[in-house]
Amino acid sequence: MPGTARHDRDMALQAKKNLSSCTDPVEKLRLQCLSRGSAGIKGLGRVFRIMDDDGNKTLDFKEFSKGLSDYGVMMDKTETQELFSVFDKDGSGTIDFDEFLVTLRPPMSNARKDMILQAFRKLDKSGDGVVTIEDLRGVYNAKHHPKYQNGEWTEDQVFRSFLDNFDSPYDKDGQVTKDEFLNYYSGVSASIDSDTYFILMMRNAWKL
Repeated sequence: MPGTARHDRDMALQAKKNLSSCTDPVEKLRLQCLSRGSAGIKGLGRVFRIMDDDGNKTLDFKEFSKGLSDYGVMMDKTETQELFSVFDKDGSGTIDFDEFLVTLRPPMSNARKDMILQAFRKLDKSGDGVVTIEDLRGVYNAKHHPKYQNGEWTEDQVFRSFLDNFDSPYDKDGQVTKDEFLNYYSGVSASIDSDTYFILMMRNAWKL
């Protein structure tokens, strides 16, 4: 199952605490996202994706500032400008937002990344790089879910609620990409200090 609610809570509180003393603009944005829980970075990614009207996967400064303010990120114009120039490596006036999200993810060891990708591959039965309700059918048993057992939800509703754990709170589409899965677990990973414990948690959660 996804990261436990307790880890999420601990991490969000820790991120809020660290924010007060943080001066680095990238770390500041990362902490503001993590203070919303594991799905915080992915949620910001979704806001940017919606703003990318022409689908070219890049953002100019105006789009970037609007995306941050739409997501409720507290930053003044100077900080936003500083942040933008960190990501605009070639000085072209635009940033690649996939690269931006990867940089924003809290750093993870290769051992953790491998574990996350193993879990994703197990879920992505069709192997097309996107996990859907169809993929979940043979992997995740919905019949143990309390809401299925009491007749409140159908099997598909249980699957959908499961996928929604990984999805942005503002734009749930019932599909989870490899990047979204990594973004989600990078948030969980940030709340767990020990590699051994993280790997054990993943093995138990996904029966790997």
